[in-house]
Amino acid sequence: MPDGFFIGSFKIYFYGIIITSGILLAAWLASYEARRRGEDGDRVWDILVWLMIGGVIGARIWHIFSPPQSMVEQGITTTFYLTHPLDLINIRNGGLGIPGAVIGGLVALYWYSRKYSMDFPLWTDIVSPSLALGQAIGRWGNFFNQELYGAPTDLPWAIFIDPGRRLPGYQEYEYFHPLFLYESIWSFANMGFLLWLGRRFPDRLKKGDLFLLYLVIYPVGRFLLEFIRLDASQIAGLNANQTVMLVVAVCSIIALILRHRLPQVNIPANPE
Repeated sequence: MPDGFFIGSFKIYFYGIIITSGILLAAWLASYEARRRGEDGDRVWDILVWLMIGGVIGARIWHIFSPPQSMVEQGITTTFYLTHPLDLINIRNGGLGIPGAVIGGLVALYWYSRKYSMDFPLWTDIVSPSLALGQAIGRWGNFFNQELYGAPTDLPWAIFIDPGRRLPGYQEYEYFHPLFLYESIWSFANMGFLLWLGRRFPDRLKKGDLFLLYLVIYPVGRFLLEFIRLDASQIAGLNANQTVMLVVAVCSIIALILRHRLPQVNIPANPE
C-alpha cells in the first residue's frame, strides 16, 4: 500500500494530509462551539498555531521518553534520541504520542488564556469535542502507514499488513486487529457524547466538566485497547501508555465527583 506521493523530489505523506485535515476540521468545530457559547469563534484560528506547536512538542517529547518496544530493540531508545539531536527533531520518520500532544496543547491553551485573559476552564470545554474529532480522523493516518495494529485475528474486519510492516515474531501472520479503527470509532463516539452532553445539561455542568469527561472517556478506551496492542511502550516493565491512562482516568473521575459532591463555600468579596 502506498503511503504517499511525490511532487518532484519531495514526498507528500498521506499521514500528513490526514493529520492536517483532522486539525482543520477540529478547529472548525471548536470555532462553532465557541460561537454557540457566546465566545469569539475567530479566536480559535489564532489559538490554533500555538496549540499545534505545543501539541507537536508534547507529542514528540512523549515519544522520546516512551518509544515502542520494536524501536527499543533496534537501539532507538531515549538515550539514542538525547545523543542524536537531528533524530530528536526529525518527526517525518514518525514518533508522536497522543498523550503528549494533549498535554502540550493544554499547556499552550493555558498560556494563551492567561495572556489574553480568557476563561481557561470554559475553553477546555470548547475544544474537548474537537480534540476527540481530531483524534478520530488522525488515526486513519496509521492505516496508510500500516501501523497501530493489534494482535493477529481472523475476524471479518481484520486488515492485511504487508510483510515489511509486520513486527518481529509475527511474520507468519497476515491479518491483524485494526487498532487504529477501534480508537477512531471510540473517539468519534467520545466527540458525539461530549457534544450531546454539553447541550443536554448546560445548567448542571461546571466549567471544565466536559474536559474532565474527555479525560475519562479517551483514557478508558486507550487503556482497554492496549491489551491487544503488540508494540506497547515499556517503562520499568510496565505498559507506559496503559498505566498513565489508568491514572488519568481515575484522577479525572475523582475530580468530577469532588467538584459536584463537595459543598460550595461562598467567600465574601471583602472579608472583615
